[in-house]
Amino acid sequence: MVTFIPFGEKPNREGVEYAARLLIREGLVEESEVKAVEGNRLETIAGKITPDCCYVTGEHLVTYAILEKLRPASLISLDAHTDLLHDYLDHGSWLAYALEERKVHRAAVIGPVLMIPTSKRTKLWTRRVRIYPALPRTRRSERGWESYLNLTNNDAEEVLEDVKRYLGKEVYLTVDLDVLRPEYRIARFQHGELTLDRLLDVIEGIKEKFRVLSFDITEVSDRIKRSRSGKKALIEVFSALRG
Repeated sequence: MVTFIPFGEKPNREGVEYAARLLIREGLVEESEVKAVEGNRLETIAGKITPDCCYVTGEHLVTYAILEKLRPASLISLDAHTDLLHDYLDHGSWLAYALEERKVHRAAVIGPVLMIPTSKRTKLWTRRVRIYPALPRTRRSERGWESYLNLTNNDAEEVLEDVKRYLGKEVYLTVDLDVLRPEYRIARFQHGELTLDRLLDVIEGIKEKFRVLSFDITEVSDRIKRSRSGKKALIEVFSALRG
């Protein structure tokens, strides 16, 4: 089965509904495989989710609800944002709260460009998670400033080997399509720095090095209806993950 979860604001709901029609039309999903989970509140969604191989959602907060059901030990997030803000639960903080509440024990975020809190009041969760930015970044440590392993100065093989040493072999994988560059026009807000080829390279590396227990594709909005490159990206990412 493939679970489609049109949760969130109207553009996100319509994006997921369109994604279901697109993947069926492309022959990647049979109509008999489709399961839709709907609701206006996260608690309602969480109560309806059942274990599945793959999920397509419009709002990354839904991953928090999926983790509540599946409880994987480790998670890889491919995302333009860390989603580690620690102020209140939403699409920018779901991973922080999932880690704090032990819905997942360890995580790695690959591909973010937005690394810092959005305001002076916002804290950033740092425990049991490692970050591998898209661009060169540094951090302050006891030994001074150190560089993150990143996807610009390091190849995917090197990054994923480090991720594997930290997380182990079995992971849940979440792919936020805003990790792609702005021209793909899939998500509604800030996009990342990866090309589709680079994202597919990372996904193939994950499939080679890890046992992916289940995955989701998220932040699909109605912008995809008007984006040829966005449609291509969704089709190829879904095919790579499920193939």
